[in-house]
This record gives sequence, C-alpha cells and structure tokens, in this order.
Amino acid sequence: MFHSILLQAATAVAHVADTAKNAVTGIPAAAVPPKQDSLTLWDLIMKGGPIMYPMALLSVLTIYFFIERFLVIKKAAKLENNFMNNIKDYVHNGNMDAAKALCKNSNSPAARMVEKGIARIGKPIKEIEEAMESVGKLEINRMEKNVSVLSLIGRIGPIFGFIGTIAGVIKIFYDISLTDNISIGVISGGLYQKMITSASGLFVGLLAFIGYFILNAMLDKTINKMETASVQFVDMLQEPGK
Repeated sequence: MFHSILLQAATAVAHVADTAKNAVTGIPAAAVPPKQDSLTLWDLIMKGGPIMYPMALLSVLTIYFFIERFLVIKKAAKLENNFMNNIKDYVHNGNMDAAKALCKNSNSPAARMVEKGIARIGKPIKEIEEAMESVGKLEINRMEKNVSVLSLIGRIGPIFGFIGTIAGVIKIFYDISLTDNISIGVISGGLYQKMITSASGLFVGLLAFIGYFILNAMLDKTINKMETASVQFVDMLQEPGK
C-alpha cells in the first residue's frame, strides 16, 4: 500500500514537471515534431531554375565527346611492338608489297605514315620525310577533332553557373520587394538557385577540364609513337649498304 502511494506521487511529480517545461518552451505536451518531406536529388537540381537546362546539355556533350575521342585515340595508339622490325625485314628483302600490306592491316596513324614513306622509297630522303610529315599532320588533326570542344565547355560551364548565381540574387531581391520581408523562407528560393547553379557550373567545368587533360595526355603518347616510327624508318633507309 505504501509503495503504491509513493509510485502515484512520483508519477504526479513527473507530470507536473513536464507540464511546467512545456509551458516555458511553448510546446504542447502531446505535440509531435512534424515530419519533414525528403528532398530528392532531382528536386534539388530543379531548384536551380532554367539555367540548369543548358548545364545539362553541356554535361551530355562533355561525356559524349570524351568517350568518342577516347575510343578513337586509344585505337590510334595501338601499334605492334615488332611492327618496325617487320617493316625493316620486308624493305631490306625488297618485299614492298608485304610491307605495304602490313601497314594497311595495322590501321594506325604511325602505320599510315610509314606506308607513305614506303611509297616514296627511291626518292631523296628529304622528300620522303616531308611526305611522312604531311601524313602525320593530317592524322593528328583527325585525332584532335572535337577535343577543343571540351576545352570550350571547361571555360563556359562556370560562366553559366555565374549567370545562374546572378539570377538567384535577382530573385532574392525581387521576392523581398514583393513581401517586404527578409525571412529565410522568402530568400531560400533564390539561395537554392544561386548555390545550385554555381556548383553545377563548377562541376561541369571540372569534368570537361579533366576529360580534356586525359585526351591530351593520350594524344601526346600517340604522337610520340608516330614520331618514333618516322625516325626509325628514315634511319633504316640511311643504313649503310641499304
């Protein structure tokens, strides 16, 4: 009996304490914090406003041109390790048809340069070098096609983001002028647009720059192979007794 009285007294004291706390904080005793709606990534992106459409287009172009050029340059860089040794054997044996067939089957910029050199055998070395150099320039231009687009996107992506930032600031002041209120609820829409477009512009620019850097590194490696093959071919023609 005594324990029951103590339990009821403790419960009453706890109830009074909760009631006093709620009265001070202004929160009803039975109140439950409202459940906040989750914000998906798509919803967050859409808060960036109309500027996100050109951003999306720049992103697609960046991915497309990078993959397309990556595959082209990677294919162009392939050259058999024994390619020049085989060419040397064929030329020294006078089997020019086999040498030309090997070049065609290799289907690479370096092989096409060597093929042009084989077609000029018998003419002055200077003329052979110039013919091979002309082919090399054409092959480099083909590989570099559309690579400059990534450089352009890397430059204009952040600019589009800055335009979105300015638009967001304008929206903030416009909303304030309509409501005559500078609460966070009024300016949040403009802040969303400002920050999202800035981040998107920097992301697109960074993505394009990385792609441009990778492709240029691959181009340098491929051009080095072409120059090496050209030098080896000319040296082969200038060997004594050949």
